[in-house]
Amino acid sequence: MKTVQRPAEKAVERNDTEKRSRKASKETRQLQLIEATIDSLAKRGYSDTTMADVADGAGLSRGIVNFHFESKERLLVATLQHMYDEYAAHWRTALDKAGGDAARRLHALVAADFDRSICNKRKLAAWCAFWGEAKSRPTYQALSGARDKVYQQTIVDLCERLKDEAGYGYDVEATALALSAMLEGLWLRLMIGAENVTRESAFRAAADYLASVFPDHFSRGGEAREKIA
Repeated sequence: MKTVQRPAEKAVERNDTEKRSRKASKETRQLQLIEATIDSLAKRGYSDTTMADVADGAGLSRGIVNFHFESKERLLVATLQHMYDEYAAHWRTALDKAGGDAARRLHALVAADFDRSICNKRKLAAWCAFWGEAKSRPTYQALSGARDKVYQQTIVDLCERLKDEAGYGYDVEATALALSAMLEGLWLRLMIGAENVTRESAFRAAADYLASVFPDHFSRGGEAREKIA
């Protein structure tokens, strides 16, 4: 027998549907504005990006921008948060796909930094815009510090595992710091176009570094070797 839905039940169901629709619309609109902010940061830089620029870039009214974020500072914090979330999800996915082997995980972590979806001039320019402001903005420092700490600890843990496996004589913390600093430096060179660096040549340089520091785990070209039996 077909169940007849009561009017009150229909009303509840309709309200739930409308709430989900409004939520989806809100999230979609905010993402649209965040993407437009990234575009503006890449094109104009931090100081010259305005709410009006973002509204125009998103094809929306300035009132819509104010409705969702209220101020330029709130919009920029949300944009930085989004970029960190995207970056973290990207490298965590790379680790998951690499499996449990420490060398393959470190190789995957490094390779993830040069994936086109993350490593492109638009996003690199936006990152550099935020980095330039971080020193004078505690909110950015707090957000960046918390995320960077997790990422850096992941590198430290992997370096420690490789040292235990092969008996390397390096200092774990110093080696992990050097690796992360090198990756950031390659990003900077890509952003400014120094020495005609490309994503491919930057990755080759990073892979070569892995081979020089962890010779029992990596060969030239960045391919992970099988662990020593």
